[in-house]
Amino acid sequence: MARPEPTAAAPDLDARLRMLALEGRLPRHVAIIMDGNGRWAQARSQPREQGHRVGAESVRSITRMARQLGLETLTLYAFSEQNWSRPKTEVEALLSLLVEFLTSELPEMRRTDIRLQAIGNLAKMPLPVRMGLETTMAATRAHRSMTLALCLSYGGREEIVHAARMLARQVAKGELRPDDIDEARFEQQLWTAPLASPPDLIIRTSGEQRLSNFLCWQSAYSEFYFTPVEWPDFREDAFAAALIEYARRERRFGGLGAGAKG
Repeated sequence: MARPEPTAAAPDLDARLRMLALEGRLPRHVAIIMDGNGRWAQARSQPREQGHRVGAESVRSITRMARQLGLETLTLYAFSEQNWSRPKTEVEALLSLLVEFLTSELPEMRRTDIRLQAIGNLAKMPLPVRMGLETTMAATRAHRSMTLALCLSYGGREEIVHAARMLARQVAKGELRPDDIDEARFEQQLWTAPLASPPDLIIRTSGEQRLSNFLCWQSAYSEFYFTPVEWPDFREDAFAAALIEYARRERRFGGLGAGAKG
């Protein structure tokens, strides 16, 4: 699949970043663990829900910038399988904000040719959320410039178990031989199968340095970038810093670097 071209309407982006985009040195697929909404709010004596609401503005800003730069996919860890254990009021506020986001951002997705893809155990989502997702995904299905993937009720371990169960059922029915199972066939059963590629870069905000059950299979050769910036404050400058750092790195995928000898 050809890399989407950076859009011309990006005069506000740092010149260096635009040059990296034109040179093809930016990641095709960026995934973000959006951490720190609650801590951001508590530090300001505000309810945690306010942190999520301000964090939604960061989603809008980063999505717009990713599209301008010609990224192929932006994947956001929006609601983990473990998030169901949070207080009911916070869960309800998060899901209500998600429905609000889907409704408000659909015109922008249509205008900028962004496709929405939901990933995870979506059957656990309340009906209004599922309806909002289905409506937005259907309306943007033909869009090709960028995919915005939202991980919802998602867990990396749960995803791997789900894939294993699907393959086991095929073997039990005689539709598949165990020896036919390879990485490619396994990946076809992952929730991320609709995405074109695994993440080149995984960003985590708010200072924590762990994956927290995010894209366990897909992150095998991803680059990682950890920043102390909390998600509500993670805007264009912070995203630019992560992308510039990525462009400095040499990805080897288990092989030797370009400067290696012998």
